[in-house]
Amino acid sequence: MAATARAYGFRPTNMLGGQSMSHGFRLYKITADYATSIFQGDLVDLVAGGTIEKNTGTTTATPVGVFWGCEYELSDHGLIHKNMWTASTAVKSGTTAWAYVYDDPDMLFEVQADDTLGQNSLGANAAIVQGSGNTTTGISGVTLDASTVNTTATLPLRIVDYVTRPGFSALGDAKTDMIVRLNTHFNRSATGV
Repeated sequence: MAATARAYGFRPTNMLGGQSMSHGFRLYKITADYATSIFQGDLVDLVAGGTIEKNTGTTTATPVGVFWGCEYELSDHGLIHKNMWTASTAVKSGTTAWAYVYDDPDMLFEVQADDTLGQNSLGANAAIVQGSGNTTTGISGVTLDASTVNTTATLPLRIVDYVTRPGFSALGDAKTDMIVRLNTHFNRSATGV
């Protein structure tokens, strides 16, 4: 049961409306020497220049998707694949760092709430809490902010369901695991960068 905090960010689970799930992602550029760590399961934003940055967690964010890892070259190594982008990584000159991003606006994700959520939370919107990612595993520390559950249209998450795997989570747990979609997804917005 999800009685204790064990944040894992956003994990892809299925698609809205029962569409086929391919677990496909797209590659997005990370600016060389980008100075913020991005962990597997973090929300990311598309910024001017066509690169991604870690989502700041504001209540009016328009994330383009969920970061699932990256690849890049270092001057003294071959190609590196990691769950996380380490802040200020100096990639090999003349090469590009690439992020794997789940960017389908209909994709659903599991995320743990930072408190108890009940049946009345379904269909509501919520913000996120930026937690510290795990530098050993590269996994995100982001959770759903239970205190923000509301009808506010600008909140970045829409609560679709709750996770009901035996021994894992149930509705009303101290740290309820929920299924969400990105309510303010960049690809659902008419505003560009």
